[in-house]
Amino acid sequence: MKRVEVRIKTSFGEVVIANDSPQELLDSLEAVPEDFVEKISNFVSDHLTPSKAQLKGIIEYTTDGPVIVTRENLTHYEAVGLILYASDEHKNTVTQVQKLLELSNIKCMVPARLNEMTKRGQVFKPETNKPEFKLTIQGEKWIQEKVLTVLKEKMN
Repeated sequence: MKRVEVRIKTSFGEVVIANDSPQELLDSLEAVPEDFVEKISNFVSDHLTPSKAQLKGIIEYTTDGPVIVTRENLTHYEAVGLILYASDEHKNTVTQVQKLLELSNIKCMVPARLNEMTKRGQVFKPETNKPEFKLTIQGEKWIQEKVLTVLKEKMN
């Protein structure tokens, strides 16, 4: 018999629940706790949070938040991405990102960059009524695999 499955798209990827029959699938879905997606999202975020040692020489943590200290040339997208990556839960408000970039001596039109990064799939708004943006899993991978890798190579 064919397997029946449901795919649930989330901010961190896709959750697939599958069973052998439609009734078993419904039973499985009913057993999923209400805060299931939130708990998985927090788990993923907590386990992928960068260590301060990993960002040494690139980001400095201040009382205002993470500030970019590398003297390597960064694109505005990379700068915004690094600030979000180093922020708690990989998210921050537009105003705070703007402030942290100014403290980093980087002039940037943050709302425009975040809008373009949203179209690229690198950031999203967890709550549409709040001015916060968060890195997507794709955005986190981009920072880890491309931006940080290149910066660390240049620093060595």
